[in-house]
Amino acid sequence: MPELLLDGRALKVAEGTSVAAALALGSDGCTRTSVSGQRRAPLCGMGICQECRVTIDGRRRLACQTLCRDGMQVQTCP
Repeated sequence: MPELLLDGRALKVAEGTSVAAALALGSDGCTRTSVSGQRRAPLCGMGICQECRVTIDGRRRLACQTLCRDGMQVQTCP
C-alpha cells in the first residue's frame, strides 16, 4: 500500500489508486475554485477538463492521470 503526503498529512491508499481518488479520500477538493470561490473537483477523469491540477513532488500534474506511489508529496494549494 503506497503512503503519500497529502497537504502534509500521511495517507495510505490501495495499490493502483489515482491521485484524484486519493484527493476524494483525504482532502476537500483540488486547487481550482469556481467564480464564486467554491473548490472544484475532478470532472472528466481523463485529463481533458484539467480541474484536478495539483502539485506533485514540486511539479504541476493532473491528479486523474497520476497513480499514487510511496513517498509522493501532493499539495492541493499552490
